Amino acid sequence: MKFPPAFLDDIRARLPVSEVVARRVKLRKQGREWAGLSPFNAEKTPSFFVNDQKGFYHDFSSGKHGDIFRFVMETEGLTFPDAVERLAGLAGVPMPRQTSADVEQEKQRASLLDVVAMAQRLFEANLQKPAGAKARGYLSDRGLGPPVQQRFGLGYAAPDRFALRDALAAEGAGAGQMIEAGLLIHGEDIAVPYDRFRDRVMFPIHDRAGKVVAFGGRAMEPGAKAKYLNSPETPLFHKGSLLFNHHRARKAAHDSGRLVVVEGYVDAIAMSEAGFPYVVAPLGTALTPDQCALLWAMTDEPILCFDGDNAGRKAAFRAIETALPLIGAGKSLRFALLPDGQDPDDLLRASGAPAMAEALKGARPLADMLFLRESEERPLDTPESRAALERRLAEAVAAIGDETLRRHYHDDMRHRLAALFGKARPAAGARAGGFRPPGGERRGRFFAPQGPRVGVAEAPLPPQERLARKAPEPAREIAILASALGHPALLEAHWEEFATLEFTAPKLAAFRDALLAAPPEALDSPEALAEALVAAGEGAERARILANAANTPNWWSLRAEAAPTDAEHALRQSLALHRRAGALNRELKLAERSLADEPNEQNFARLLDIKTHMADLAHAEAAIDGFGDLSGRSPSSI
Repeated sequence: MKFPPAFLDDIRARLPVSEVVARRVKLRKQGREWAGLSPFNAEKTPSFFVNDQKGFYHDFSSGKHGDIFRFVMETEGLTFPDAVERLAGLAGVPMPRQTSADVEQEKQRASLLDVVAMAQRLFEANLQKPAGAKARGYLSDRGLGPPVQQRFGLGYAAPDRFALRDALAAEGAGAGQMIEAGLLIHGEDIAVPYDRFRDRVMFPIHDRAGKVVAFGGRAMEPGAKAKYLNSPETPLFHKGSLLFNHHRARKAAHDSGRLVVVEGYVDAIAMSEAGFPYVVAPLGTALTPDQCALLWAMTDEPILCFDGDNAGRKAAFRAIETALPLIGAGKSLRFALLPDGQDPDDLLRASGAPAMAEALKGARPLADMLFLRESEERPLDTPESRAALERRLAEAVAAIGDETLRRHYHDDMRHRLAALFGKARPAAGARAGGFRPPGGERRGRFFAPQGPRVGVAEAPLPPQERLARKAPEPAREIAILASALGHPALLEAHWEEFATLEFTAPKLAAFRDALLAAPPEALDSPEALAEALVAAGEGAERARILANAANTPNWWSLRAEAAPTDAEHALRQSLALHRRAGALNRELKLAERSLADEPNEQNFARLLDIKTHMADLAHAEAAIDGFGDLSGRSPSSI
């Protein structure tokens, strides 16, 4: 649900950040802030700071930053709604009141949850009765003994058509509720609804909060029409939006940074029991976009570990199709290929946890699997077949939504094609170097390089010459630091921007870190900040920066005696220009690399466009810098 801003602000007002953080981090008071060891990285010297007045924490060792909701999400692996509910309980703030329709829907959901929970208890009890002996034997043969059965809430559905219906009715559940919860089969041609699950080992399926919402049943009868049967779609259960074992794996995945996806329920349980608690499984369907989002909420690069047969391979290839439009920088999938004919449970029982750990260690990136999918078991002995491979890869890469990542995949596939075909024999219809994205053909001859490449960066300088031609420190970076030295209040007001700012000069970046590490009382005045920096051994660097800042055009607005409004205005301009310049420089490097690898008109035009934007930015900055010089006065004096 969407939470009203006033509700979230009320929670923040009642719960100081230090109180929430102190539940996990030992803090000590340091001026107006609290300091402690990072909860995200192992360290000996505190680099984790909490500021209750500003309502945030900042971890210099990992770069993580946020408020109480972000801290609970980061340290406990919770979703935002779950974090809000947790903190609302701590703060004693009631959750927002819902509309009458919302209340009715919530009552219905609670009622269905009660019915499903009753069914779960009955299934568990059945497993321990004489009628469940065959099911217990099956589970024991799979290595899932009584402790595991109890831990995962496994059960057994009796073979009688009305066993569950009658047992639930005796506890007060209505037939309509059982039907809506997916426990009974009904229809126009069915006079009396009957149990959906009969003579099956039952695996409870939980939502993210750990409540049972559905079941998966494994048939005991060899001739059963469906070996595995899941609950149908219900108000509680949408199989494409949940993962088996999610509620258990979430914390382990968050703590370890690892997540493994297997195909079956037994595989997930066996993996968890073998020392891999960060394991989940889809619910009898191919991986969906919603499930991908759940996986990436737990870790950036989950490993898909499917069975080592044709079906497992096809499942992996289908996952690629689903994931390609969704992947982005730092958000992808890896694939662990098991020995042919083995699933994770087979491998664990045959060779143990070390063999599984080795298989996971060798997990292949998505790009490998994409190339394998399109190239394996296909003839590549003719120009036509090689051109077809190039076309298939181009169409697959075109599905990637992230533009930057799509360009990198394009380059990666081109290099793979060159290695496969050999540089002397490019694919039919391709330039030397191969691989053209769809729609990239030109009428007439190919746009191929003739003579020197235009617009490509020169070859790197030798190390000695690079040292001799060391670039001067950017005036803008010096000006930003000087504004903080002359007006420490600006450092406090723009703390987050200073903390995340990218400096190209290492010495200036190090000095920025020293500024941020200064005690809170040092920000009371320029003199107090100067004393703190001298005490920290940064006095000489402070003097050097101020001396260099005196040569910048806007020095009048950086000095301590300048009006605070002028200093604030100049700093905001500098920060905006710095962010824009950084983005353009990153784009320029990518454009130069693309043009060097593939010198075509499109890449050349992109390079020129970026350089035009950089020139416009330089003109804008020059106009801003010249303002104080031309007038000879600060804006506040005009």
